[in-house]
Parts: sequence; structure tokens; C-alpha cells
Amino acid sequence: MRKWTIPSVLFLLCLLFLLPDQGRKIHANAEADSDVPLDPPKVEEKIGAVPHGLSTDSEVVKREAESMSRKTLRASAQKFEFQAEVSRLMDIIINSLYSNKDIFLRELISNASDALDKIRFLSLTDKEVLGEGDNTKLEIQIKLDKENKILLIRDRGVGMTKEDLIKNLGTIARSGTSAFVEKMQTSGDLNLIGQFGVGFYSVYLVADYVEVISKHNDDKQHVWESKADGAFAISEDEWNEPLGRGTEIRLHLRDEAQEYLDEYKLKELVKKYSEFINFPIHLWASKEVDEEVPADEDESNDDDDDTAESKSSEEEEEEEDKGEDDKKPKTKTVKKTTYEWELLNDVKAIWLRSPKEVTDEEYTKFYHSLAKDFADEKPLSWSHFNAEGDVEFKALLFVPPKAPHDLYESYYNSNKSNLKLFVRRVFISDEFDELLPKYLNFLKGLVDSDTLPLNVSREMLQHHSSLKTIKKKLIRKALDMIRKLAEEDPDESNDKGKKDVEESGDNNEKKGQYTKFWNEFGKSIKLGIIEDATNRNRLAKLLRFETTKSDGKLTSLDQYISRMKSGQKDIFYITGTSKEQLEKSPFLERLTKKNYEVIFFTDPVDEYLMQYLTEYEDTKFQNVSKEGLKIEKDSKDKELKESFKELTKWWKGALASDNVDDVKISNRLADSPCVVVTSKYGWTSNMERIMQSQTLSDANKQAYMRGKRVLEINPRHPIIKELRDRIVKDSEDESVRQTAQLIYQTALMESGFMLSDPQDFASRIYSSVKNSLKISPDATVEEEDDVEEAETVSSAEETESATKTEEALVDEDVNDEL
Repeated sequence: MRKWTIPSVLFLLCLLFLLPDQGRKIHANAEADSDVPLDPPKVEEKIGAVPHGLSTDSEVVKREAESMSRKTLRASAQKFEFQAEVSRLMDIIINSLYSNKDIFLRELISNASDALDKIRFLSLTDKEVLGEGDNTKLEIQIKLDKENKILLIRDRGVGMTKEDLIKNLGTIARSGTSAFVEKMQTSGDLNLIGQFGVGFYSVYLVADYVEVISKHNDDKQHVWESKADGAFAISEDEWNEPLGRGTEIRLHLRDEAQEYLDEYKLKELVKKYSEFINFPIHLWASKEVDEEVPADEDESNDDDDDTAESKSSEEEEEEEDKGEDDKKPKTKTVKKTTYEWELLNDVKAIWLRSPKEVTDEEYTKFYHSLAKDFADEKPLSWSHFNAEGDVEFKALLFVPPKAPHDLYESYYNSNKSNLKLFVRRVFISDEFDELLPKYLNFLKGLVDSDTLPLNVSREMLQHHSSLKTIKKKLIRKALDMIRKLAEEDPDESNDKGKKDVEESGDNNEKKGQYTKFWNEFGKSIKLGIIEDATNRNRLAKLLRFETTKSDGKLTSLDQYISRMKSGQKDIFYITGTSKEQLEKSPFLERLTKKNYEVIFFTDPVDEYLMQYLTEYEDTKFQNVSKEGLKIEKDSKDKELKESFKELTKWWKGALASDNVDDVKISNRLADSPCVVVTSKYGWTSNMERIMQSQTLSDANKQAYMRGKRVLEINPRHPIIKELRDRIVKDSEDESVRQTAQLIYQTALMESGFMLSDPQDFASRIYSSVKNSLKISPDATVEEEDDVEEAETVSSAEETESATKTEEALVDEDVNDEL
């Protein structure tokens, strides 16, 4: 027993020493655990259920309040520098003196709508991307925090990953920025910002510190923040309420922008700019309601005493009858402020309504919202229609009042389309360019089809059987809309219709509208004639141009044909760089004298246009600077040809080396001695100049397209007559040959061609001047004397020797002093 007693005692003593320490540890752990919340932060279950719109524990509210009140970048965040173009743009916006700062809300709501469109499109093929609960509600929410001077805009869109935040908010396309800055400097219209993809940065018109909290399904929740000082920071969000999915933008408003904390101001802006957004926009708005509350006993007793003194006998009898009612507790009505989500855009999608029910003001508002064009100008025209049959769809097309700045810069390389495609009211894409041909890509609008499948892709659409039908109907409606715009313009009416137009007084607004359209989008119509052979004749009816008889106004082909002279078989036109230049062209001399009308084509694309538009209404086109011009015949033509036969034959031989195919008697000249025309299928002088100005042009490859040149002479001109007489006398006379060459080169220049050897032409001009001044052909330029040069050399030597003498004297003086 003794052997086991001693060890047992020792074991008991050890236990006694260990138990207090273990107790202290357990107690310490319990205290530490008590600091940790039992429940984790709650994810927002129903925003708007409580006045603050959030259901969180006190810790989350505290952290979020600290986050919202801060105006400094978080120390733990990763810092980035803005792209140079972004900094330049933000500097313009921040220092802007423009009064229209309201556009920031429009741009943010527009961006939120785009994000919601993206997540809805993704949900067509994968419903799980929407999540559960409130995340499935595709909406935009606006909330005010007047105490901290913060405006919040929240959407449940696709959200942004960390990389998206850096890419989308830190760098932007150089072309978009440069184009916007250039437009700002020329027009000063900040309203255009949304059209250049840089709308987000308009927030700095009203805010000096911005937070962007975003959650994407593929990434954690992050915070982007910037004070617009050339840098921004991104960090993982550990302070704010989990968004679930989407983006929340917090604008810490400047002192001078406190007006945007006013609910009525925000309601007004949403109604003005975002009334037709496809998703509900809610504002956390205050509302005063009447509420019955128990009245205080002291107040009720005082009221009874006051009323008792003024009671009449009749009132006492009535009160006795109401004794039972007095037993009920007395209440009073008070005003109470409550908060709830208020829907701001309850307007039905305008294209789903009947065109007869929609007013012009509603169409204008919808255009501004759709095109992000919030200038005061109305669209020039619109077409709202329903297509029925095998393919059913609704469409709304608009003609913008102005052409985009880059409409023709990347015409053939751009896949951009201004038509939004909907399928059964669900937005699918605005990047699908197969609904309209390129030449109509200036039109804005939407198409809502019930025929196309919802789970659509671009590749599927390109081969879908309904697409060709939709495209064909859209083109026809678009051209009808433009034609109607011309028909309703009083300036476009013929003389017969002017009386009817003047009688109807509601035409002032439509006056000059088609001229405005043509100045903005006329080139698109010309490109359509080149590209769309099916609708070439319909497009030709929309052509407008100036002529020798239009007095500066635009003329159509129908009006030209109605004024054609009897016996005129062709439509005469001429191409060049400007109307002023063409009016002085020698090609028009006889045509003008004979009272023929000639069309002026001064756009470079006109040269390509007339290669495809060869006739209109069975009347062919004739370029008056080419061979084949047929006008009234002269009875003496045969005699003149015979009389100048020797001259034309001799001159053709003399110009053989100059690529001149023939020399003929002209039927188009009146005052000029001669002119150079091209063959019927060769390039005109204007086309040669256009091709030579191309950056990658090859002169050697272009030679075969220039065609043969023909020198046409005026047999009635004294110079030509004298030249004929000289040739008859002595065809080997060198001076006559030189004169003939000079006349040809002059005619070449006057006809618009470029000289291959300008120096040779100049020397011939100087020789001609010598002859007119009776200076000997052997006279030479007097040589320059060398006197001045010799004097210069001697003076330089004298200066150098004088300098050396002075240096020697100075050296002597120094030696003497030493």
C-alpha cells in the first residue's frame, strides 16, 4: 500500500495546480468569443422593407456609415493611374463652366439599363445567373442620404469584376475620347458625352469623390473609388452590405450640387431623360400620411373645459345622448413621414402602342432617350408600323436631325448598327448589323419580333429564314419615310403643287426639312445607289443636286426631266470639285447658250455613283466632258469637217506622243478655242485627280483606266482659223508646231487635267511672252557680277587683320606693365 500511496498523493497535488490555469483559459476564451457576433452579417433580404432600405446588424450599419462618410481613398486599396486620355477628359469635365449638369443622372441610368440588358440576355440561356430572391428583380434604385450629402444609384445588372472596373472606369478608347474633346472644343456642347462612350465621367460635374461598388457572379465584391485627381483605387469590399449582384454608385456631392438631394429634382430629371428606359426606376421617396394617435389627457381636459363654457342647452342634450361614445378613447390626427419606393417610369413601351395613340411629343422624347441625343432638335422624321403575315414584328425608325461625327470615316469597316433588336419585348442586341444595309445605318430605332427565337445568337440570325423578310420590309419602310419627308417639304413641291402647299398653313415646320436631310445624309443615298441594285430606282428618286438652272436650290431627277427641252434625249451632267469651278468650264459653253440644263456633281463619290446610275426612267445620263455628246446639229458640220481636215490630221500626228487618240471638230464649244475630252468608258479629269490622291495609289496600274484623250477644236475661233491657215502654208513650220503644243497643254489644264511636265509648259509660256514682247529667242539671262563677293572677301580680310593688330597691341601693353 505504501508503494502506491506516495505516487497517488503526488498525482492529486499536480491536478490541484493544473485546474486553476485551465479554468482561467476557458474563462479567457469565453470572453474572447463574446466579442464575436453570434450571427453573421445578414444579406439584404428585402430592400425597402424598413426606412433605410436595408436589414443589417449594427456592426454592418456602422461599417457602411463609416464607408459612406469617408472622402479619402482606403489605405489598403490597390492604387492605379488613370489613362492619359481619361485624365484629359476628366479635367475638361471638372473645370467645365457649362450649366447643364443634369446629364450625369441620365448617363448613369443609361449605363445601369445596359447592365440590366446584359444580365437579362445571359439569363435566356442560363437562368441561374439571375440568382434568387431580390436578385431576380431587374430594376434601378435611386436613394438619397441628405445627412452625408450622398446620392446612390443601384442596379441589379451584370456587375463588374475587378478587371472590368480597371478596364471600364480607368481606360477608354482613344478615338472616343479624342472625338469628344474635339467636338467639345468646336461646339461646346457637353450634352454629347453619351454618344462617345464616356458618359460615366459626367459624374464629376456634381461629385468630388465617387465610389463604385460592384459584384459580378464570377468575382468577389469590389470597391472602385476616385477623387478625380489622376488616380483611382480598387479594393475588395469588406465594409458594405453584400449586393448579391450588380453595381451601386455613390456620389459624394459637391457643395454647389446640393440641389440633387431634392427628391422633386430627381423625379423631374428621370421623367425628362429616362422615361422610356425598359426597366423600372424606383426612388426612395418620403411621403406624409395622416395617422390617428391617442390624445393626451391634459389636452383633452382643457378642451372639455373650453367647450363647456360655450355649450348651449341643445348641445347638452345631444351630449347626453352620446354618453356611450364618450367612453371610447379619444384620438387625434397627426402628420407622419414615411418612406417607400416610388416608381418613376410607368410609361408603356411606345412601340407596342398604336401609332394613332402616340403624340409627336412622345415620339420626340422616346427618340432622345433611345439615341442619347438630348439636344433641342426633333428627329426629322419617323416611321412606326406593325408588319403582319408570315413574319410579324413591330418597328419604330427615326431620321436623326444631324449625322454622327464619324458616320463615313469607317463606313466599310464598322459593324455598328443603330437599331436595337427585341424578341417578344426582350432586348437582344444593339450590335447586330444585318437588319439594315450599311447605307441606312444612320437611322435609329428598334425592331421587336415575335417570330425570332429568344435564345438567339448573331450566327443563328444571319441564317434565319425570317431575317430576309424583316430586312426587306424595313428597307421599304425606311425609303418610304424619306420619300414622304421630301413630299411634305414645301420647298420640294413643283410649281403646280406650290399653290396647294401655300393654302395649307401647317407647313412652316416642314419647310426645308428635306434639304437639311440631304446636307446631312445625302452621301448615304448615293452609296445606296452603288450598293443596292434592287432599290436603285427608288433611291434615285431621292437624289438631289444643283444645276445650271436651279438658282442655288436642290433639284430632283423628276424635276430635271420635266424641264428638259423638246428633242433632248439624255440627262446632261458634269463632275468636278466645286460648283463655282464647273460654271466656268468650257464644256458648258454651247449647252448653256442653247438653254440646256446641266447637273453639277461635286462630291467625290459622284464619280463612282454615275458608274452605276446609267439611266433613269428610260433616259440615259451623258457626261458632257466625255465623248458622245449629242445636241442640235449644225447644217454646216460636214463643210467644217472638210475645211479643217488637214489641220486635224496634222495636229493628231503632232500630239501622238501625248496619248491623244484623235482631233475632232467640237459641237460643245462657243468661246474657247479647244477642249480635251475623254473616251466614253475612261476616267474623267476629276476621276484621275481623285485616284491620284489615294494614299496607296499606283500610277502605273492606273494608266490603263485613263482612256484615250480627244482634242476637240472650235472651228469658229480665230486662233484655230489662223492655225489652219499657217498649216496650209507650211506644215513644217516649227513655230506653228510649238504654238499647237502650247494650245493643247492650255486646253488640257482648262479641261481639268494635270500636266505630266509642268516645266515644259512654263518654258513654252515664257517663249510666247518673249515673242509678244519682240525679244530675241537667243536672248539669255544676264550673268551675275562677282564684285560684291570680292568686296565681301576683302572686307572680311581687313576685319581679320584689324583684329590681329588690336590683339598684338594689347599683348604689348601687358608686357610693358609686367
